[in-house]
Amino acid sequence: MGRTSITVNVDKVDYTDDVEPRMLLVQYLRESLGKTGTLIGCDTSNCGACTVHLDGVSVKSCTMLAIQADGHEVTTIEGLAQDGELHPMQAAFHECHALQCGFCTPGMIMQSIDLLNEHPNPDEQTVRDNLEGNLCRCTGYQNIVKAVQTAANATSEEGAA
Repeated sequence: MGRTSITVNVDKVDYTDDVEPRMLLVQYLRESLGKTGTLIGCDTSNCGACTVHLDGVSVKSCTMLAIQADGHEVTTIEGLAQDGELHPMQAAFHECHALQCGFCTPGMIMQSIDLLNEHPNPDEQTVRDNLEGNLCRCTGYQNIVKAVQTAANATSEEGAA
């Protein structure tokens, strides 16, 4: 099977590579670019550990082919911090102790950022509903919900300043 050339902007850097047409985006990010914060959990798109942003919208990178990202912008968990400062969602997860083993955390953070883009001030049920495609086996979700709401408050306060 032949290889296909793709150009993708990942975490604000352009990459051009020849890839197998059947290579998944998660495999490309991890194996070709070394973006190992994007995790492979279930291989069935149920867990959400592989969640990244494609043109600003969360997607499960285990359900996309790398060639489908050709010409697009991908943001991974590694691309969130700017100038050594954690993204407000990363900071809120840390502050609220919204992780235990940490396996789900990158996908949860990426999905939570997308959630706040759609619902800037979500109530608890909205957070829970929007994170249902991301599984956590450790935390019981309560501190994750708290972290998302903390980040929403921090973001709205920044906007008001």
